[in-house]
Amino acid sequence: MNSVSMVDGQPHSMKAMLGAYSMSRESSGTSWQPDSSPHSGIDFMHGDWMGMVHGFTNFIYDDQGGERGDDKFFSSNMLMVMGSRPLGRGVWGLKGMFSLEPATLGKRGYPLLLQTGETANGEDPLIDRQHPHDLLMELATTYSIPVGEDSSVFGYFGYPGEPALGPAAFMHRFSGMDNPEAPITHHWLDSTHITYGVGTLGAIWKNWKLEGSIFTGREPDEERWNFDSPEFDSYSTRLTYNFSKDWSAQISYGWLKSPEQLEPDVDQDRVTTSVTYNKSWAMNNWQTTLAWGRNMADPGNDTDAFVLESVVNFDHTHTFFARLENVEKDELFEESEAQHGEIFNVTKGSIGYIYDFPEWHKMRWGIGGLGSVHFLPDSLEEAYGSDTPASFMVFARVKV
Repeated sequence: MNSVSMVDGQPHSMKAMLGAYSMSRESSGTSWQPDSSPHSGIDFMHGDWMGMVHGFTNFIYDDQGGERGDDKFFSSNMLMVMGSRPLGRGVWGLKGMFSLEPATLGKRGYPLLLQTGETANGEDPLIDRQHPHDLLMELATTYSIPVGEDSSVFGYFGYPGEPALGPAAFMHRFSGMDNPEAPITHHWLDSTHITYGVGTLGAIWKNWKLEGSIFTGREPDEERWNFDSPEFDSYSTRLTYNFSKDWSAQISYGWLKSPEQLEPDVDQDRVTTSVTYNKSWAMNNWQTTLAWGRNMADPGNDTDAFVLESVVNFDHTHTFFARLENVEKDELFEESEAQHGEIFNVTKGSIGYIYDFPEWHKMRWGIGGLGSVHFLPDSLEEAYGSDTPASFMVFARVKV
């Protein structure tokens, strides 16, 4: 196994899996980001194979304020391995992504005000907490065939995998990956990034990509160590356009069959759109993403979510990040409570900083912190103890 040199943190020698463009365009699943986006990781060559290893571990102390807040020490983490090689007329790719969060977070995850979705025990909803990811986050294969000089067709199969729906998942888009908090907009934009059974077909023409997926609509259950049953009962389509090396935009639609385990008779339509801007100069990088998602439950409510997030990295040493979210939440109370199903418009703002020490053995070690403020309607003040509860995290991280 021979190491391949890096340029400004980007694996310049690795070819893209899906088309005739830079590898830096490809993000989670089959999603795109701006071509100028940095890629972190260690790339390698072995025979005809070209690959990359990327991952991180955060060691976090989390203190969420207000009456519903809690505190916890935990670790969030992820490891991704990917590789590709020529095969026949095309390119064959393999992707694997793994997490030990079932052990390092536990079934109830970590405290996160205003977060909703999934369950810890199959009976009660997780409210004001972020669930752990599964051990197996992605096991996927791709195959692409060139059609002319700058076009291609491709297929993607994942078990688990990520369908063509929404922007790049928050832990993979550069604008969001440095923030150790999961977005409270997660279940409006990218909650399908771990789906047990995905098949995608797509076509690329220059800077356009049109793709469609069939996949399992049900989100992963509370058994985080195993494989869930593939159903292939849902579908989605996504159109992406990279209108320059610094810009990427997508619009997508999906129909999800029974996504929530605790509401098996509720289906969901989801519409998302997003735009990402990335600017690299010298040893610095700035990326910003603006995204909107709408969930239309059947039967149930139509709810909207917006996120604006940005990160600036200077000299691979100083990282400043911020996120602003506005969401209509209707899952903040359990079924037995009077306000169950009522829609509340909530806003959250976060800002943080990370200092990274010089690289050591291909790894970067850093320390950081963030603070968050939540702006709630008066009708939630009794439950949360304030209409502006505040939270913070302090953390150390290592990434490759």
